[in-house]
Amino acid sequence: MNPSVILLCILSYFLVLFFISYLTGKDDSNSSFFLGNRKSPWFVIAYGMIGTTLSGITFISVPGWVASSQFSYLQMVFGFFVGYFIIARILLPLYYKLDITSIYTYLQQRFGQSSYKTGSSFFLLSRTIGASFRLYLIASVLQFAVFDEWNIPFALTVFITILLIWTYTYRSGIKTIIWTDALQTTFMLSTVFIITYILMKNMQIDISSLFSVIHESDYSRVFFFDDWTDKKYFFKQFFSGVFMAIVMTGLDQDQMQKNLSCRNLGDAQKNMFTFSTILIFVDLVFLALGAILYIYSSKFGVVLPDNPDMLFPNIALNAGLPDFVGILFIIGIIAAAYSSADSALTSLTTSFCVDIMEFEKHNPKKQVRTRKYVHLFMSFVLFCVIILFHTINDDSVIKSLFTVAGYTYGPLLGMYSFGLFTNYKIKDKWVPLVAVSSPIICYILNLYFSFGFELLIINGILTFIGLSLLRRS
Repeated sequence: MNPSVILLCILSYFLVLFFISYLTGKDDSNSSFFLGNRKSPWFVIAYGMIGTTLSGITFISVPGWVASSQFSYLQMVFGFFVGYFIIARILLPLYYKLDITSIYTYLQQRFGQSSYKTGSSFFLLSRTIGASFRLYLIASVLQFAVFDEWNIPFALTVFITILLIWTYTYRSGIKTIIWTDALQTTFMLSTVFIITYILMKNMQIDISSLFSVIHESDYSRVFFFDDWTDKKYFFKQFFSGVFMAIVMTGLDQDQMQKNLSCRNLGDAQKNMFTFSTILIFVDLVFLALGAILYIYSSKFGVVLPDNPDMLFPNIALNAGLPDFVGILFIIGIIAAAYSSADSALTSLTTSFCVDIMEFEKHNPKKQVRTRKYVHLFMSFVLFCVIILFHTINDDSVIKSLFTVAGYTYGPLLGMYSFGLFTNYKIKDKWVPLVAVSSPIICYILNLYFSFGFELLIINGILTFIGLSLLRRS
């Protein structure tokens, strides 16, 4: 595949993003950057959040999971739906009642300054590592597909990647991202549908026979009730999905910032209900794609990669399909990755400005200037972390860091649960110790017992118990 053609398509894609940024970026105020002036259309947010939620990792990983876990991932997706319902009915009314920019302000009002700083710091750590990991994967794909051909160093690839995101987000932030996410979701879903159609056409399968082909394959089982020790056991995955949705959306500044940009609470709730329903069908499409990829590999003798994450890239780029399929794949994975990376950068800027610097105490003109400096600083931080991943050059270590970052959502779950479901005051200064201890204990437990996604629940319970020990008499 000609790298020049790929690069031209990528540049054309970003020109469209820059055009959207130009149209939406005329308002340079903090109100526009942080909350889109609270005028964002809820249906556009709901559609755009599909791409943000899936991300580049889901784009390549979910199809690869089908061989080992079949369609069991849907059990977790059903849990997501319940979790989003809880967010819409409990957390969103709370955030709108408090009229806040950063959701971690709740912790300050409920417990105190130490809890507030702890919650926001855990978010900053987790989102920085998570966003860097996703961008690292995308930069690696671009390096392999385009820039290695021209002997361009990886650091320059990363610099260009971060620069592009900064360029179209630095003026109006969330106001721009609402619309660019919608565009990127369109590119991502179009890519999946078109490639699926091409694979079906090569296998001489039409829509009417697709369902029977997948159903008769070894990949279509959804529900697992027979072995409670199995990681695919229904109740493990379902309840893990419930709590993952709550913490990774409802307690995540990145996702909630978009909901808070709606005109009112009713619109934000309609956004959550619509988004959660659409997400079930979109995840089903990705699982169906995974089944088709494995069936296609078996029929045409495609050698399966050792890493199942590489199944989709391997077939799209190296299985003798037309060149435009590879270009579609590159565009799709970039759209999936950037739709989560741009909002991550904006939410990191928001949390650092509001929670860490508490810059709202300054005059408005100084706030805008500070926000721009912080946005640039957070871009530099992402660049440094990605280069660190590249320097480590060990997939197991990098994925372990990514997993550890996921543990930091457990303390947030415990803190918010304790705040919402009890009336106790606590010894605020000791909260950081509890919040740090819980994920460390969970990480040690996982070395011996090999938990699945339910580890998040255990993490939250440990934090809840720790906070109960800090109750004031």
